[in-house]
Amino acid sequence: MINKDFFAALEELEKEKKIDRQVFLESLEAGLVSAYKKETGEQRPIEVRLNDNTHAIKVYALRTVVEDVYDAEKEISIEEAKEYKQSYKVGDTFYEDITPKNFSRIAAQTAKQVIMQRLNDANKERVMSEMNEKSDEILQAIVRRIDGDTVYVEMVGSQLEGVMLPNDQVKGERYKLGDMIKVYIKNIKSTAKGAQVMVSRSAAGLVKRLFEMEVPEISSGLVIVKNIVRDAGYRTKMAVASEMDRVDPVGACIGQKGVRINAIINELGGEKVDIVAWSEDIGTYISKAMSPAEVRYVRLDEENKSARVVVPDEKLSLAIGKGGQNVRLAAKLTGWKIDVKPLSEVREEVNAQMEFSGEDEGIDE
Repeated sequence: MINKDFFAALEELEKEKKIDRQVFLESLEAGLVSAYKKETGEQRPIEVRLNDNTHAIKVYALRTVVEDVYDAEKEISIEEAKEYKQSYKVGDTFYEDITPKNFSRIAAQTAKQVIMQRLNDANKERVMSEMNEKSDEILQAIVRRIDGDTVYVEMVGSQLEGVMLPNDQVKGERYKLGDMIKVYIKNIKSTAKGAQVMVSRSAAGLVKRLFEMEVPEISSGLVIVKNIVRDAGYRTKMAVASEMDRVDPVGACIGQKGVRINAIINELGGEKVDIVAWSEDIGTYISKAMSPAEVRYVRLDEENKSARVVVPDEKLSLAIGKGGQNVRLAAKLTGWKIDVKPLSEVREEVNAQMEFSGEDEGIDE
């Protein structure tokens, strides 16, 4: 039943499926045990051994060597065992060769089913392991199916299914069957149907990875991404720094004549991207985080971790952003609550206080 052609086939499967040869042999042994028991009704412990060198197969019934036998199916006396081999002692496992001349077609089919299940499990584990290593990475994917608001993609090179839920999609992006898109690997789930990859186009991690791919200074560690926040489809803010004075972290991300950042903006479909120079001085950091708005000054309330940001009147709408987007992202980037005020309002407050106190100098332009 088992011959050198079978073992040669195992070698081919090992190369093709990239599953260890020993896994195939263990799967076959388990399949043959199941097949033998189903065919014969055997209840005793059974072990099947495959010899990779001689291409032979052996089926053994296992019994424990004992002084007194209470269960003949599972035990054998020391006296009887020594008739086969003098070295047996109490507690040893006695192997009785019960190898049949051949298995029936039903037994072979049973073995095949068990083997394929074991191989599928091993393949699933291998793919899961490979994909786990790609978590937080960007991969190419092909749109294969759209079910309601959920987009299903095939990961290029793995044939794994990726699932992009509505909250992982970018507002305004339209996905069509056959589209080739870049997706961010969020995590991998194991389901009854196999490994399922949860992917995203809206995650801030997607933009970070794009910068790592586009900016050598980031991939080499010369420029460090301190934080990144995103309102997918509209704006991203990324804070960067460098421990080397000669390296301009913002300039490195923008590139000569904006070539680097423009490549990323194009990939994001025109989404605005603000590159912010991170600073240990929180006032300076908040001021830069409000980009593209001009900030006159920042007043900090460290106890409540909040800041009042004063901007020129004509820059107020820019500072706040559409629907409060700019100030909201700046707050998320810095971790501080931010209250934006126009210069005229602050001036009136200061002047009123000075008038109340008898001072005659107000706040200047």
